[in-house]
Amino acid sequence: MAGIGFQLRKILVKDTYSSTLRAYLYAGMISSGPWALSIISVMIIGLLSLGYLIPSQEVGQFLVSVTYLMASSLIFTGGLQLFFTRYTSDRLFENQPQVILPNLLGILLLITLAASVFGFFILALFFGNTSIHYKIVMFSNFIVLCNLWIVIIFLSGMKAYNRILLTMLIGYSLMIAASFILSRWKIYGLLTSLLIGHAVLLFLFLAEILRSHPSQKLIAFDFLKRKKIFLSLIATGFLYNLGIWVDKFIFWFNPATSHEVIGPLRSSLVYDLPIFLAYLSIIPGMAVFLVKIETDFAEWYEKLFKAVRDGGTLSYIEQARDEMTLAVRQGLFSICKIQGVTIILLLLFAPAILDWLTISRYHLPLFYIDVVGVSIQVVFMALLNVFFYLDKRLIALKLCFLFVLLNTGLTILSHILGPTFFGYGFTLSLFICVLVGLYQLSRTLDQLIYHTFMLRKG
Repeated sequence: MAGIGFQLRKILVKDTYSSTLRAYLYAGMISSGPWALSIISVMIIGLLSLGYLIPSQEVGQFLVSVTYLMASSLIFTGGLQLFFTRYTSDRLFENQPQVILPNLLGILLLITLAASVFGFFILALFFGNTSIHYKIVMFSNFIVLCNLWIVIIFLSGMKAYNRILLTMLIGYSLMIAASFILSRWKIYGLLTSLLIGHAVLLFLFLAEILRSHPSQKLIAFDFLKRKKIFLSLIATGFLYNLGIWVDKFIFWFNPATSHEVIGPLRSSLVYDLPIFLAYLSIIPGMAVFLVKIETDFAEWYEKLFKAVRDGGTLSYIEQARDEMTLAVRQGLFSICKIQGVTIILLLLFAPAILDWLTISRYHLPLFYIDVVGVSIQVVFMALLNVFFYLDKRLIALKLCFLFVLLNTGLTILSHILGPTFFGYGFTLSLFICVLVGLYQLSRTLDQLIYHTFMLRKG
């Protein structure tokens, strides 16, 4: 994430309202722009198509198909996203930027092959009663999304933020426009428009990476060398994404809370809309998270470990540790503050928002608890990011494993207790994980200097 850290510090050094706003806009765009714009675009396609271009049943099938594509591609590539982020960061630290591009193309090739095999068998085993056209567009979308999530890793390192924003607008505008042109083919047309939009994003982002990371070598697989593979990061990335989606899967495959939509895919009317609308509320918190972590905290982190490497005095090292600890606390407080304001605003305006979207107010109680849950998730992500900076991979892995267990168990318990408790499994699991994470972070920071000098692994 060093690229955006340098850029944000350069913007913030001007210390004006406009520079601060610009920094937060860039951070929001990088941290949540792709998936937020994707959700918004898909919702626009659904709302505009509903009752005008396509029967409501097929619009529902499209939205559910997109949801499963997002979930499956994120879980499938979650471990590789985290692992390749670490690989790229290490190569930048070693001042070897020329090896990044060929290894990116290498991992994209492996992901394409693995996703093709996985997608083929899933479609063959579970989608036997769907048409060949549906299978083809679902298969193609899955491959493109798996590659896109890896490429998006590099957005934070690019300095051409205006071009990144323009690329996003082009991709998602093209997606929406294509949905009108291809609507005559109903769900196949809508899924093809999704494919076009994400494919354009993928190749435009790849072109930007080619510009910013030139290399004379076409493809490489250095990331597969044993000393460069961090299995704990692969497991952490997989478990984190699984934890995010496991409560949705439980609602989808419980016959009491779901219904069949297309093929084996099911959806939950009572759960899906509130949780996905709630996720749009974390954009402010994500922007604050990225700015605070990548400026104040990252700056003192670099000073601390530079002093350690260069033989700085113990008093300076302790001062840098204290400043870094203060930066973490202030960053977490800022995230809580901005998400708290967001929660209050949504509590006030949620009825009007649901009315505007023609969504029943029956969803309000679940929407409220989901907004709290996704806000806590931003804090959880910030904690994990700090642990990754400090190379406390085992702690991050344990927290994500705990998240999967708690979200699974508490969501099942909420089904036993009844609809009044829906959503509490997701929110309580994150709340408990954040409390455990804060305790672990406090211990880690207190013992940081001892571990740095006395231990080789942590």
